[in-house]
Amino acid sequence: MGSGRLARGPAGSWEPGHALLAVPLALIVLVTVVDILAPPEVHLGPFLAAAPAITASFAGPRTTGFVGAVAVLAQAVVAIVRTSLTDLNHSFQLTALILISVFVTFFAHLREQHEKQLTQLRSVARAAQEVVLRPLPPRIGPLRVGCVYLAAEAEAQIGGDLFAAARTARGTRIIIGDVRGKGLEAVGDAALVLGAFRATAHQEADLPTLVTYLEGTVTSDLDDPAAAGSGRADHSEGFVTAAVLDVPDDAPALHLINCGHPPPLLLRDGQVTSLDVSHPAPPLGLTQFVDSSFATQTFAFEPGDTVLLYTDGVIEARDASGAFYPLSDRITAWSGAGPADLLRRLRDDLLAHTPEGCLGDDAAMVAITRMPRC
Repeated sequence: MGSGRLARGPAGSWEPGHALLAVPLALIVLVTVVDILAPPEVHLGPFLAAAPAITASFAGPRTTGFVGAVAVLAQAVVAIVRTSLTDLNHSFQLTALILISVFVTFFAHLREQHEKQLTQLRSVARAAQEVVLRPLPPRIGPLRVGCVYLAAEAEAQIGGDLFAAARTARGTRIIIGDVRGKGLEAVGDAALVLGAFRATAHQEADLPTLVTYLEGTVTSDLDDPAAAGSGRADHSEGFVTAAVLDVPDDAPALHLINCGHPPPLLLRDGQVTSLDVSHPAPPLGLTQFVDSSFATQTFAFEPGDTVLLYTDGVIEARDASGAFYPLSDRITAWSGAGPADLLRRLRDDLLAHTPEGCLGDDAAMVAITRMPRC
């Protein structure tokens, strides 16, 4: 590592670079020299306590303890040169410095343990995301596909947004959804919907039948007595917005059922069109309260077209002034980009739009481009 950088040591603690470690050591040397040369009534020994305190802010307990020991040794040298180790003033300074060094070393140990636990949590969250929210392949039949997931809870790396794709005998089915809530609390519901989709999407049932099955899965989970102990005050609080697409291989079209989800955007020849269905269905889990059926609507999806699926975490992202992210305007400027490149630009621009790159809600995006027939 370069000078002044932080690097992970073998034990997992933060080991300082030479430039950082030089700061407390230089402070010890400076205070020691000045204290020796200062008039008898001037005592600079208390300033030595700053050395281990500074070290504890960036180093592990071993390095902090080492710097503390050097500071105590320097204080002892000052005491011997100026008077003696048994001098009352220097004795109190040495005792105080030893206690402070012990305390900050202990706190550095606690911080190191916290960092290890945080690293383990991040590792578990990444593993859970890979199992629950599998990345989509870059090519599915005649489609090129890209996907991006951004969790609002940065430490968790996973939340309640979901997407998946499945091949059928005649085409590709894709779902994108958003579980009410965010973070680890919503992972179970997202896994439930994804599991139901993966289990049935490849079957030859039509799209309304598939969505009806997903609705039944969400509703039955809400009716499960075990769900009452999940922390929800009311079962009606649990629902999933979703857009489910069926893209046939042999026709330049896509079939869509929208269950309370933001409409997909179609990008064609530099123009963006919102794929708004005439009769949107309520979110999954709410049809027991609203009398509704699942109607499929068909839209043209020609070779070279790109469809962007996204969750409301994208369009509800705000900048420092409170303005929402202008999704349609931004992707218009990137017309012609492939799915992976489009999502890379979109992700970077979205994070740049929000203060300090922090999203207020989970955000998922899936871009689908139909390839020209060979």
